Amino acid sequence: MIIAAINLWKPTMQTRYAKQLRAMLTALLTLMAASGAAVAGPLEDALAAHDKGDDATALQLLRPLAERGSAEAQYNLAIMYFAGQGVPKDAAEAAKWFRRAADQGDATSQYNLGVLYFSGSGVPQNHGEAAQWYGLAAKQGYVDAQYNLGVMHNLGQGVAQDYIEAIKWFRLAADQGNAAAQYDVGLMFANGQGVSQNYAVAIKWYRLAADQGAADAQFSLGLRYHNGDGVPKDYSEAMKWFRLAADQGHAGASSSLGVMYSLGQGVAQNYVEASKWIRSAADQGNAKGQFNLGVMYEHGDGVPQNYGEALKWYHLAASQGDALAQINLGVMSRDGKGVVKNYAEAMKWFRLAADQALALAQYNLGLMYANGLGPQDYVQAHMWLSLSAARGAQEAPKNREIVEGRMTAAQIAEARALARNWKPKPIQ
Repeated sequence: MIIAAINLWKPTMQTRYAKQLRAMLTALLTLMAASGAAVAGPLEDALAAHDKGDDATALQLLRPLAERGSAEAQYNLAIMYFAGQGVPKDAAEAAKWFRRAADQGDATSQYNLGVLYFSGSGVPQNHGEAAQWYGLAAKQGYVDAQYNLGVMHNLGQGVAQDYIEAIKWFRLAADQGNAAAQYDVGLMFANGQGVSQNYAVAIKWYRLAADQGAADAQFSLGLRYHNGDGVPKDYSEAMKWFRLAADQGHAGASSSLGVMYSLGQGVAQNYVEASKWIRSAADQGNAKGQFNLGVMYEHGDGVPQNYGEALKWYHLAASQGDALAQINLGVMSRDGKGVVKNYAEAMKWFRLAADQALALAQYNLGLMYANGLGPQDYVQAHMWLSLSAARGAQEAPKNREIVEGRMTAAQIAEARALARNWKPKPIQ
C-alpha cells in the first residue's frame, strides 16, 4: 500500500527580507532652498519672498539671475517649475534649469536631473543618463546620489550589474549615516554579494539602520535573532525588533510577530494576538501573512474555524507563488475540505509547489500519480518520489520502491532520467 500524503499547516516565519534592495529613488526636493550658501542681494530677496508665500516676486527676482548664470538661481527656478510654485508645473522646464546648474557642477541639481532621467519626468526616460548624473553628484559626496548609484549598480539599471561597485557606493552613503544604505550594506554582507558573506558584519550595519528607525533593518535584525544567524538565538530580542518594525506597518514583521505569538516563542502563546498581527500582514497583501491567516482559519486558532475563509487566504497567497499555500490548497481539494473533492485541482496546486522544489509537494504529487488519484502514471510517480527523497522526504524511498515493483525496467530508466534532468521553475 502507498503511504498517505500529509498536510503541512503550521504557521511559518517570514523567511525573506522585505526587499532585496530598494530601487525607489529619493524624491526631488520640494522646498525652496539654495544648494550652496545663499548670497546677499536679489537671490536672498527671492528666497525671503518665497518664504513669505510671494512666489510671483520670487520668480521675478530669480529669472534674471538664472539667465545670467547663477547656479543657485537656476536650481531654485527649477524647483519652482517642478513643484508648480508660482507657475504651472512643468517638468521639462525644471529639467532645463536643473541641467544649467548641473553643468556648472551643482551637486543637488545633478542629483535631481538624475531623478528626472530615471523616472522619465520632463525628459525621455534614460537610466544610463540617470546613472551619469548620479555619478557626478556622488563623486562630490552627495549622499542620496551615492545611495541611488549603488542601487543602479546592484540591479544593473543603466549600468552593468556590479555588486562590488554597488557596495562601494552604499558604503560611502552609509558612512554618512544614510539608514537605507546602512541596511543595504548589511544585506549585501548577509547575502555575500560583492563581499564575503559575514552575518556578524551584516548585523552591525542592520543595527545602525535599525537604531535610526529603518523598518527593513529592524525586521532583518529580528530574523537574525529568531534564527540565530550571526548572533545567539534570542526570541525576546527577535520579538523586540519585529514589534518595532510591525508598529511601523512592516508586513513581514507583522507576519513574523504573529507567528511567534502563535507558537509561543519568546512570549506566552496567544492565538488571538497572533491573528491580529497576521491579519495586518495579510491585509497588506503579504503572501506569508495570507498563508498564515489561512492556517489559522483552517484550524480555528484565534479565529472561528472557517474553511471558506481559509481557502480565500490560501488562494491569495498561492496566486503570489507561496508554495505552502499551494500545498494546502492541494490537500483541501484532494480531501474535500471546504470544497468538493477534486483530484485534478489538487494535482494542479501540488504541481505548482513541486515545481518550486518543495519536497512535501513533490511527495504528495508522486503519491497521487501512484494511486491513480487523477491519471495513474508510475513514471511520473517515480520521478516525483525520487525528487522528494533527495530533499529529505522520509517516506519517499519506501513508496518509490513500491512503485518500482509495478514498473518495467524501461519505465524505471525513463523516470530516473526525468529526475536527473528536472529543474525548478521560476514563480509565475
